[in-house]
Amino acid sequence: MGRGPSIEARKNAVDAQRGKIFTKIIREIGVAARSGGGDPNGNPRLRAAVDKALSVNMSKDVIERAIKKATGELEGVEYEEIRYEGYAPGGVAVIVDCLTDNKVRTVADVRHAFGKFGGNLGTDGSVSFMFKNLGVLSFAAGANEEKITEIAIEAGADDVVVYDDGAIDVVTAPDAFAGVKSAMEAAGMTADIAEVTMRADNDIAVAGETAQQVVKLLRWLEDMDDVQNVYSNADLDEGAYA
Repeated sequence: MGRGPSIEARKNAVDAQRGKIFTKIIREIGVAARSGGGDPNGNPRLRAAVDKALSVNMSKDVIERAIKKATGELEGVEYEEIRYEGYAPGGVAVIVDCLTDNKVRTVADVRHAFGKFGGNLGTDGSVSFMFKNLGVLSFAAGANEEKITEIAIEAGADDVVVYDDGAIDVVTAPDAFAGVKSAMEAAGMTADIAEVTMRADNDIAVAGETAQQVVKLLRWLEDMDDVQNVYSNADLDEGAYA
């Protein structure tokens, strides 16, 4: 199973896009509240979105306003969830999850991005079969492997993966994510990154100019206002970020 970007890379991405991250999280809160109700305690997806908002220091007032707009207590815009799938250079599979109030605009922007960097937008299901929806709690090198493993397995995690650099991932089913995360935090083991995400069964290694084009495409997509999340099975070397 693919590992995904490093903890440092993901944190740097968040810091670099702070304003856009707020907009994306507010949209996610709205869709989660509209589909599952405005109480985070009874709506796991909303709970995850609120936790994400708090992790980037979004104020509780902003979070509450987003929930009230979604549940009809305040006037707001309705967003639709859309997933696009395609291939980046080198045969790298890419999934793009969007929240939009204008499908025509969004699909045109996503198609343009793929074409601009040598990729191709595919049809529904063309790459998603290569990925699994998982909860992942990531700990940096130096974390207590024995304690993390003991707590995670007892709390219902599916797996604990230790990488060559010492980083640790606790992997869960999506519906078990909140419970495992709470158990870890109650034991004093707070993950550096905790999220429900998509991970590929197998990664594709790309290097040189091809890898650089893949990175440009992924960054372009992530920077789009309508895009919430971008997933790929790219295994990138250091030179990809040159």
